[in-house]
Amino acid sequence: MQVSQKVNATRLFDRILELGEIGREEGGGVTRRALSAEDKKGHALVKGWMAESGMKVRYDHFGNLIGRKEGTESHLSPVVIGSHIDSVKNGGRFDGIIGVLGGIEIAQILYEEQIPHKRPLEVIAFCEEEGSRFNDGLFGSRGMIGKITPEDLQRTDENHVSRYDALAQFAEEIDPEKIGQSVLKPGDIYAYLEMHIEQGPYLEKEESALGVVTHIAGPHWMTFTLTGEAGHAGTVPMHLRKDPAPAAAEFILYIEQLCNNPANGETVGTVGIIETKPGGSNIIPAEVKFSLDLRDIDLDRREDLYQNIITKIEEVCNKREIEWQMEDGMRVPPVACAPRLTDALLASMAALGQTPKTIISGAGHDAMLLAEITEAAMLFVRCKKGISHQPEEWADKEDIALGTDVLLETVKTILEEK
Repeated sequence: MQVSQKVNATRLFDRILELGEIGREEGGGVTRRALSAEDKKGHALVKGWMAESGMKVRYDHFGNLIGRKEGTESHLSPVVIGSHIDSVKNGGRFDGIIGVLGGIEIAQILYEEQIPHKRPLEVIAFCEEEGSRFNDGLFGSRGMIGKITPEDLQRTDENHVSRYDALAQFAEEIDPEKIGQSVLKPGDIYAYLEMHIEQGPYLEKEESALGVVTHIAGPHWMTFTLTGEAGHAGTVPMHLRKDPAPAAAEFILYIEQLCNNPANGETVGTVGIIETKPGGSNIIPAEVKFSLDLRDIDLDRREDLYQNIITKIEEVCNKREIEWQMEDGMRVPPVACAPRLTDALLASMAALGQTPKTIISGAGHDAMLLAEITEAAMLFVRCKKGISHQPEEWADKEDIALGTDVLLETVKTILEEK
């Protein structure tokens, strides 16, 4: 494979920073939630860059923005590069963005250098990867593989706007009544590649700019509600209380101990939301509600730990005479990236003078959904101190350009496959 480094690092980085100004908060963070006015401005900018790179631009009915550069054999299924441009509240400027804009940069290089390729190339900005508006992430990629329900479309934001209405109002080409027309089947995409910031500190610690992802951890989201008896904080003796807060605390500490056990490998568990009702400082709570995000790259191990968790919550609540309920949320199996594609990315790293490095992804990405209908792989770019979803999120210009170079060389090879 002939190696060329044609990525315009300055153009790519300038575009990243320009997009990062849309939805910019006073404190430096970015709030660009899916299907919002800010998201629409971001899409307009990205659509312009897609057109500039020689792509035809369209929406599917899930709100996914798709740019397509035809190949010499356009009947062949496309090679797809994708990620997202929506953000969490007060998030960073690089999460998702580098994957979409890196893909556009690759298309622009092929266009400007008039590099022929057999297969079409598509770049996709998936709708609502973050889930920060309708509290339900990976919407666009779930839709593309046929996993959206009517209930998903009727979810509402804090202003009681439904996702259905938000989609219908976002662009003329989008019709939520026609989402079935946008569902893909195996074979419709030849290969899927996604570049993303690592969102963790491993690559920086290893002094490596890039890492090729071998596995993506599968999340299991749960919401627990523990119900006891409210009372006056000063008048109910401790031994007569049915207080759900200590029960929740005991259970949450168990989660930490369980996931810290070296026998459980890469398992992680996070309680990110805790709410008490009625919520007074001088009131014994009647109810405690909290979330649990359990992730692993080993599905059997994750399910075994889930059973341990259910046994423990029963034990704790029975002992303390507390009622409990559990609501199941997103439950996605872990994904192994396609070895053929990971090997190709590692070979491109080596060809560009980089020491090949592999890594696992603890975060969920659109790639894990697309892997159900095509071969998929991911490339991680080092980010400063592993910080993500925060205003301080940062990835160096040189690292992003290097990652895009690796992706370019890999894509050029795959585009020629029949």
